[in-house]
Amino acid sequence: MAKKATAVETVEVAPQEVVTKTPPKPTKNAWEIKDRVYYLKGNKKPLSRSIKAAGIYYFDEEKGYERELKYCQNQKTSFVDEMKGDQRLEHIIFRSGNLFVPKNQQTLQKLLSLYHPHKDQIYYEYKPAKLAEEEIDMLNMQVDALVAAKNIDIDMAEAIMRVEVGSKVSEMSSKELKRDLLLFARRKPKLFLELVSDENVQLRNFGIKATELKIIKLSQDQRHFVWAASDRKLMTVPFDEHPYSALASWFKTDEGMEVYSNIEKRLNA
Repeated sequence: MAKKATAVETVEVAPQEVVTKTPPKPTKNAWEIKDRVYYLKGNKKPLSRSIKAAGIYYFDEEKGYERELKYCQNQKTSFVDEMKGDQRLEHIIFRSGNLFVPKNQQTLQKLLSLYHPHKDQIYYEYKPAKLAEEEIDMLNMQVDALVAAKNIDIDMAEAIMRVEVGSKVSEMSSKELKRDLLLFARRKPKLFLELVSDENVQLRNFGIKATELKIIKLSQDQRHFVWAASDRKLMTVPFDEHPYSALASWFKTDEGMEVYSNIEKRLNA
């Protein structure tokens, strides 16, 4: 008797996606094995200067508590809780203002670069790339300041230079003013750009000019501005505020705008 053929049920299996794991790329902040140089901060370069090699602590955010640090040349770590065996304390000494640490002294390098509480207070690590970046930022700022100084009008130039040299600005010729403005922009670009964007700088200059020309005057206690001719009070300077900064803000009020227009007519008369 012939056997009946049985149907074989086929099941379609969906193709499986093959996932390839890519190894993580090292971050920019990854520790690099290299020689490192450290310098004392400030202009002084003593023949020798020691910094603390023990009795210092580092707050470990991952562990959530402070960990004691100690530099021992016979240990592979600067964390006391990870040390094994004898702890032979070693001094950390800067000579003539600097300390060179070769790449084979990783324990000392990591202590100085990552954990020591006096880093960037008493000493700093020399980083050419970071220094170049800071210098580029400064150069770009100087360029921005010089371009702004070149295109600035004479009234704004006078207002800015009054902040730098005071009443001497009134005795300057336009050429002297422009020259000193460019020098100021190159020497102190950050302050210059802040003054350019300060909406009150021209109003302060306006108030100072009005005082110099004896249109208004500031009381001896620097608490009030009054009309010079009549001693009639114009405004009271708020406590702990610079008189001319307060006057500049007051010029923006309704009453102050009227006085501003009055003074402007006298200046242009």
